[in-house]
Amino acid sequence: MGIFGGTFDPIHYGHLRTAFELIELLRLPEMRFMPAGNPPHRERTVASNALRLAMVEAATAGQPGFVVDGREIAKTGPSYSVETLAELRAEHPRRPLCLIIGMDAFLGLPNWHRWRDLFGLAHLVVAHRPGWRAPTMGPLGELLVDRGTGRVSDLHESPCGRIYIHAVTQLEISSTEVRSLIAAGRDPRFLMPDGVRRIILETGCYARKDETRG
Repeated sequence: MGIFGGTFDPIHYGHLRTAFELIELLRLPEMRFMPAGNPPHRERTVASNALRLAMVEAATAGQPGFVVDGREIAKTGPSYSVETLAELRAEHPRRPLCLIIGMDAFLGLPNWHRWRDLFGLAHLVVAHRPGWRAPTMGPLGELLVDRGTGRVSDLHESPCGRIYIHAVTQLEISSTEVRSLIAAGRDPRFLMPDGVRRIILETGCYARKDETRG
């Protein structure tokens, strides 16, 4: 099982393409999209939890293997990956779990809550853009020596503990830029599935607020 977390504020084709490539490459039975409820290391989200969940559901509808898990949205307090993975591990004691993160998140891994405990719960799959290089020194360099693998089969032969790094197609789309574009009155068509665009336009969740009104 792949676990693909994020604020998804909003979800767009960059997220979806990465998930699609990895579910095929890693031969995963499912990719579980898990919108963050209250991520401790990020600013507050713009769209509400309910809207972000609805957008992820709209984006993934009809795609085999794509599943939406709203457990972090339903939580109160910070959403820590290690706690979510512990819940999933309790539900699936022997099933391989693969936490999908970007290279930027991987480089900041030592700042995560109980980050070393992650490897007793899941594999780490690091999706990066072509040209990026993994660290060779420091705690992450040592971690890659101990746990790194280039074999997909290693992710299936044990339930957790390995790190697999793979370059994925990078679509130059960011949620921040999408929100700015929409706030400027421009149409986000072709940056995301039509169902997501429809929710955004109907709710006005990223429209610029008129500060002259009370």
